[in-house]
Amino acid sequence: MRKSPVTTRVDTFLKQLEHPKLAEISLGLTRIHALLEALGNPHHRLPPVVHVAGTNGKGSLIAFLRAMLEASGKRVHVYSSPHLVRFNERIVLAGYEIADEELEEILATVHKAVERIPCTFFEATTAAAFLAFAAHPADFLLLETGLGGRLDATNVIDTPVLTALTPISYDHMEYLGESLAQIATEKAGILKAGVPCVVGPQTPEAMRVIVERMQALGCRGHVYGKDWDVDVTFELALKGSHQRINASAAVMCARLLLPSITEAAIVSGLKNAYWPARMQRLTRGALVEALPKGVELWLDGGHNAAGAEVIAAEVERWGLSTYLICGMRSDKEARAFLSHFAGKITEVKAVAIAGNAHGMPPERLAETAHSLGMVAKVADSPLAAVQQVAREAHGPYRVLICGSLYLAGNILADNT
Repeated sequence: MRKSPVTTRVDTFLKQLEHPKLAEISLGLTRIHALLEALGNPHHRLPPVVHVAGTNGKGSLIAFLRAMLEASGKRVHVYSSPHLVRFNERIVLAGYEIADEELEEILATVHKAVERIPCTFFEATTAAAFLAFAAHPADFLLLETGLGGRLDATNVIDTPVLTALTPISYDHMEYLGESLAQIATEKAGILKAGVPCVVGPQTPEAMRVIVERMQALGCRGHVYGKDWDVDVTFELALKGSHQRINASAAVMCARLLLPSITEAAIVSGLKNAYWPARMQRLTRGALVEALPKGVELWLDGGHNAAGAEVIAAEVERWGLSTYLICGMRSDKEARAFLSHFAGKITEVKAVAIAGNAHGMPPERLAETAHSLGMVAKVADSPLAAVQQVAREAHGPYRVLICGSLYLAGNILADNT
């Protein structure tokens, strides 16, 4: 049985925040500043903020950092997006998702304000999150950008205690620019004068932009390959070799925030961090039950070329026949995504993303896979795809579901 994502009243308020004239992405800070002013400027009453931008790895870095800080006895707020199953996931208050009752109250307050100050859904919900964070004491707030950085609604924090830039690659080019330099300029917009910044691995093009920005602002950069490197050798809670980079970046952040942090807290955090739909093995639910005993089912929310590259590298390390169940949004570059799996998977099962109006038709996705020389078929649903694999596959194999965080959310809602 699929779990109800939110209470009826929360769902009603969330729908009321979807302004018809601002339904699409609309970047800028004018509306969010006006809204926050109307709400009493809660962003001026937040705990020390760690602001994180990038294309891939933001959520994993935050998950590792949160776990290490909590292992050190610190209270940590977290703001992230999108959610997978429940909207409450976006607002974590000192270790716990915001309660429905408090969320209802805050959304009602924000709704009254947006009746006078039209805003995008993300701006309105970001303001709601700031109201919640300001009302609860904590030692740190880990703040993830929604899209870009310079004009992202989260970029109203004048003096974060630390910023971090995870690897930057091509995504949302229609809003951020066609070149990596343009995209990096937008992402690096979260940097602030005199505030240290932890910088993950970057292409030379992106790194040049970031370094120039740090120099202009007088930021102390802590740059991958120069000031820190991958030094995590033990098993991590989050799977995949790429997570060693995310974990090492998080360790760098933790040491800057807490110079006295113990190695025990670091190890505990890295071994116990939790971030769903990042190379997550599913162990229960109808999809698992539809496979023969011993066949592993994995889930990842990767949806762009950079994400596909690291997922495909992990698949290659498996050394097993792998069936890829894939669903994507129509605004994503399916060819760039699927190209990383060519020659590494046995077959693509293309599916629709249930309940998503922007989903890519599975027939189009299958055609794209065919054009890359991959065997591909359309399935009516993820369950139908798994059942097809169970009937057709022979010998040892694994099944991987990826292509969209929205698809991953549907899978988790139905199978956890």
